[in-house]
Amino acid sequence: MSPSAPRLGIRENLGQFSLLVVVNAFVGAMVGLERSVLPLAAEVEFGLAARTAILSFVAAFGLSKALSNYAAGRLGDRWGRRPVLILGWAIAVPVAPLLMWAPTWGWIVGANVLLGASQGLAWSTTVIMKIDLAGPRRRGLAMGINEFAGYVAVAGSALAAGYVATRYGLRPAPFALGLAYVAAGGVLSVFAIRETRGHAAHEALRPVAPPPDVFVRTSFRDPTLSSVCQAGLVNNANDAMAWGLFPLMFAAAGLAVDRIGWLAALYPLVWGAGQIPAGAISDRFGRKWPIVVGMTVQGVAIVMVAAAASFTAYAVSTVLLGVGTALVYPTLLAAVGDAADPSWRASAVGVYRLWRDLGYVAGAVVAGVVADTLGPTAATVGLGVATVASGLVVAVRMPTGAADPS
Repeated sequence: MSPSAPRLGIRENLGQFSLLVVVNAFVGAMVGLERSVLPLAAEVEFGLAARTAILSFVAAFGLSKALSNYAAGRLGDRWGRRPVLILGWAIAVPVAPLLMWAPTWGWIVGANVLLGASQGLAWSTTVIMKIDLAGPRRRGLAMGINEFAGYVAVAGSALAAGYVATRYGLRPAPFALGLAYVAAGGVLSVFAIRETRGHAAHEALRPVAPPPDVFVRTSFRDPTLSSVCQAGLVNNANDAMAWGLFPLMFAAAGLAVDRIGWLAALYPLVWGAGQIPAGAISDRFGRKWPIVVGMTVQGVAIVMVAAAASFTAYAVSTVLLGVGTALVYPTLLAAVGDAADPSWRASAVGVYRLWRDLGYVAGAVVAGVVADTLGPTAATVGLGVATVASGLVVAVRMPTGAADPS
């Protein structure tokens, strides 16, 4: 190794790795702004009654984020990682003002298109950069730390927004927090974050041309990558329902806004906190079975939400949902990093995150339509069953050991 060659490992790159953790916390906080407040504002301030209409903001967010995830991977391989990260923050600048002052629901949907684009570019890039820095041995831990930071920030921001809304109203005050998030994340990305593409090139050790079918290979042909893609899609369909439908179910059960805020925060808090040990577990024991177990636990938890009727029952169910999601989330990302060659890994991560965040669209549309026609309970139970089925697909299709760290 030459003296100037990049070193791989979390400890070897601790300064930059830590800065990227902080940046991703601000990325996650932007999403947390909406979790406890926006579905309620849809009913109270904009007069929406149909669940499908209310969940339209989640669908818009998910479609935009899915497409920008794909773009982030391709652009990260072509331009480098840092410019894509900065672009993500630039797109986020108008989001908070639009959420604060939007005159109609259409403007809210538009704000979520921008939010999704920003999230796809910024969050995907922090994932890719940490994979670059960490190297293969601690990739699961690196993804656990990344997602821990993002989703604990989602939880904290949801909780803060719920308390601000309780005191000052549903708009504009809760969304003013977003102004600070964008300023802090953007400044760090511009002035403190350094490019990491050289680390990926060093890991590859030789030039390898990207295969012409990265999308097809990741989505369908490779049994590991395709298993990961379908599980990611179902996982985020669950999150779409938790984001857009659960607060309405909690409100229908008579819970106050501050208690809804606690429930909206509890799920991503457990999800976020559990990802560091989950990532480390997958580094030691492999990727396949944590995914299978996590998807099964999620499915059971979602059915429990449908059966719950009190704050305590909802809290237990959302904690269990967070545990299942924590097992799955960093492990899926680490499996992509393991199975894809470093020369086209960013593109593969982008394809995976495209499918994963299309789950927001599928979850919002399906949950909204089923909730409007058959009721929220039917929508919730149906998605719980689909989640268990997704885990079975991984158990059957994903080769044991194929995506394990080397």
